[in-house]
Amino acid sequence: MKGETQIIERLNEALFLELGAVNQYWVHYRLLEDWGFLKLAKKEREESIEEMHHADRIIERIVFLEGHPNAQSVGPLRIGQNVREVLDADLAGEYDARTSYKRSREICHDLGDYVTMKLFEELLKDEEGHIDFLETQIDLLKSIGEERYGQLNAAPADDAD
Repeated sequence: MKGETQIIERLNEALFLELGAVNQYWVHYRLLEDWGFLKLAKKEREESIEEMHHADRIIERIVFLEGHPNAQSVGPLRIGQNVREVLDADLAGEYDARTSYKRSREICHDLGDYVTMKLFEELLKDEEGHIDFLETQIDLLKSIGEERYGQLNAAPADDAD
Protein backbone atom coordinates (compact mmCIF):
# COMPACT_ATOMS: atom_id res chain seq x y z
CA MET A 1 0.00 0.00 0.00
CA LYS A 2 1.52 3.29 -1.07
CA GLY A 3 1.78 5.71 1.83
CA GLU A 4 1.89 9.49 1.90
CA THR A 5 5.43 10.85 1.51
CA GLN A 6 5.01 13.14 4.51
CA ILE A 7 3.99 10.21 6.73
CA ILE A 8 6.93 8.10 5.60
CA GLU A 9 9.20 11.06 6.39
CA ARG A 10 7.70 11.30 9.90
CA LEU A 11 8.19 7.57 10.38
CA ASN A 12 11.82 7.89 9.31
CA GLU A 13 12.28 10.75 11.77
CA ALA A 14 10.86 8.49 14.48
CA LEU A 15 13.23 5.73 13.39
CA PHE A 16 16.13 8.19 13.64
CA LEU A 17 15.13 9.03 17.22
CA GLU A 18 14.50 5.43 18.25
CA LEU A 19 17.81 4.14 16.88
CA GLY A 20 19.61 6.90 18.76
CA ALA A 21 17.73 5.94 21.91
CA VAL A 22 18.64 2.26 21.49
CA ASN A 23 22.32 3.16 21.38
CA GLN A 24 22.19 5.78 24.12
CA TYR A 25 20.36 3.52 26.57
CA TRP A 26 22.74 0.65 25.76
CA VAL A 27 25.85 2.77 26.38
CA HIS A 28 24.31 4.04 29.62
CA TYR A 29 23.52 0.46 30.62
CA ARG A 30 27.15 -0.54 30.20
CA LEU A 31 28.46 2.57 31.97
CA LEU A 32 26.12 2.17 34.94
CA GLU A 33 26.98 -1.50 35.16
CA ASP A 34 30.68 -0.62 35.22
CA TRP A 35 30.10 2.03 37.89
CA GLY A 36 28.31 -0.56 40.07
CA PHE A 37 24.76 0.78 39.71
CA LEU A 38 23.40 -2.59 38.65
CA LYS A 39 19.71 -1.92 39.33
CA LEU A 40 19.63 1.25 37.25
CA ALA A 41 21.82 -0.47 34.64
CA LYS A 42 19.22 -3.23 34.33
CA LYS A 43 16.50 -0.61 33.75
CA GLU A 44 18.62 1.10 31.04
CA ARG A 45 19.10 -2.26 29.32
CA GLU A 46 15.34 -2.88 29.36
CA GLU A 47 14.71 0.59 27.91
CA SER A 48 17.22 -0.02 25.12
CA ILE A 49 15.47 -3.24 24.16
CA GLU A 50 12.06 -1.52 24.28
CA GLU A 51 13.35 1.22 21.98
CA MET A 52 14.61 -1.49 19.61
CA HIS A 53 11.09 -2.92 19.49
CA HIS A 54 9.79 0.57 18.71
CA ALA A 55 12.28 0.84 15.84
CA ASP A 56 11.14 -2.54 14.53
CA ARG A 57 7.48 -1.49 14.54
CA ILE A 58 8.37 1.73 12.72
CA ILE A 59 10.39 -0.14 10.08
CA GLU A 60 7.52 -2.58 9.60
CA ARG A 61 5.12 0.32 9.00
CA ILE A 62 7.47 2.11 6.59
CA VAL A 63 7.86 -1.07 4.55
CA PHE A 64 4.09 -1.64 4.55
CA LEU A 65 3.63 1.89 3.18
CA GLU A 66 6.18 1.05 0.44
CA GLY A 67 8.73 3.43 1.86
CA HIS A 68 12.40 2.92 2.52
CA PRO A 69 13.52 2.80 6.15
CA ASN A 70 16.54 5.02 6.71
CA ALA A 71 18.53 3.13 9.32
CA GLN A 72 21.80 4.80 8.31
CA SER A 73 21.08 7.94 10.30
CA VAL A 74 20.91 7.70 14.07
CA GLY A 75 19.67 10.33 16.49
CA PRO A 76 22.21 12.17 18.62
CA LEU A 77 23.68 10.37 21.58
CA ARG A 78 23.85 12.28 24.83
CA ILE A 79 26.14 10.25 27.04
CA GLY A 80 26.21 11.05 30.74
CA GLN A 81 29.44 11.02 32.73
CA ASN A 82 27.71 10.34 36.06
CA VAL A 83 24.33 9.05 37.23
CA ARG A 84 22.63 12.47 37.20
CA GLU A 85 23.90 13.23 33.69
CA VAL A 86 22.69 9.82 32.50
CA LEU A 87 19.18 10.54 33.78
CA ASP A 88 19.20 14.08 32.36
CA ALA A 89 20.44 12.87 28.97
CA ASP A 90 17.80 10.17 28.76
CA LEU A 91 15.09 12.62 29.75
CA ALA A 92 16.17 15.08 27.04
CA GLY A 93 15.89 12.32 24.42
CA GLU A 94 12.44 11.33 25.65
CA TYR A 95 11.27 14.95 25.50
CA ASP A 96 12.50 15.14 21.89
CA ALA A 97 10.62 11.96 20.99
CA ARG A 98 7.42 13.13 22.69
CA THR A 99 7.47 16.42 20.78
CA SER A 100 8.08 14.65 17.47
CA TYR A 101 5.42 11.98 18.02
CA LYS A 102 2.77 14.52 18.99
CA ARG A 103 3.38 16.38 15.73
CA SER A 104 3.48 13.13 13.75
CA ARG A 105 0.17 12.04 15.24
CA GLU A 106 -1.41 15.33 14.11
CA ILE A 107 -0.04 14.96 10.58
CA CYS A 108 -1.31 11.39 10.33
CA HIS A 109 -4.75 12.52 11.49
CA ASP A 110 -4.82 15.38 8.99
CA LEU A 111 -3.83 13.04 6.15
CA GLY A 112 -6.30 10.32 7.20
CA ASP A 113 -3.75 7.61 8.07
CA TYR A 114 -5.33 6.43 11.30
CA VAL A 115 -3.28 3.24 11.56
CA THR A 116 0.01 5.16 11.60
CA MET A 117 -1.61 7.71 13.91
CA LYS A 118 -2.40 4.86 16.32
CA LEU A 119 1.23 3.69 16.12
CA PHE A 120 2.40 7.18 17.08
CA GLU A 121 -0.11 7.25 19.94
CA GLU A 122 1.25 3.94 21.24
CA LEU A 123 4.84 5.19 20.96
CA LEU A 124 3.83 8.41 22.68
CA LYS A 125 2.29 6.47 25.56
CA ASP A 126 5.54 4.52 26.05
CA GLU A 127 7.69 7.66 25.86
CA GLU A 128 5.50 9.40 28.43
CA GLY A 129 5.98 6.40 30.71
CA HIS A 130 9.75 6.77 30.29
CA ILE A 131 9.49 10.51 31.01
CA ASP A 132 7.53 9.83 34.20
CA PHE A 133 10.10 7.29 35.37
CA LEU A 134 13.05 9.58 34.63
CA GLU A 135 11.45 12.64 36.22
CA THR A 136 10.71 10.57 39.33
CA GLN A 137 14.30 9.31 39.48
CA ILE A 138 15.70 12.84 39.13
CA ASP A 139 13.36 14.13 41.86
CA LEU A 140 14.38 11.24 44.10
CA LEU A 141 18.07 11.89 43.47
CA LYS A 142 17.58 15.57 44.33
CA SER A 143 15.64 14.83 47.52
CA ILE A 144 17.88 12.14 49.01
CA GLY A 145 21.19 13.10 47.42
CA GLU A 146 23.47 11.36 44.96
CA GLU A 147 25.15 9.14 47.53
CA ARG A 148 21.91 7.65 48.87
CA TYR A 149 20.45 7.40 45.39
CA GLY A 150 23.55 5.50 44.33
CA GLN A 151 23.15 3.13 47.27
CA LEU A 152 19.57 2.41 46.24
CA ASN A 153 20.69 1.50 42.74
CA ALA A 154 23.78 -0.52 43.62
CA ALA A 155 23.53 -4.25 43.99
CA PRO A 156 25.21 -6.20 46.79
CA ALA A 157 28.85 -7.07 46.16
CA ASP A 158 28.01 -10.76 45.80
CA ASP A 159 25.80 -9.88 42.79
CA ALA A 160 28.75 -8.39 40.90
CA ASP A 161 30.69 -10.41 38.37
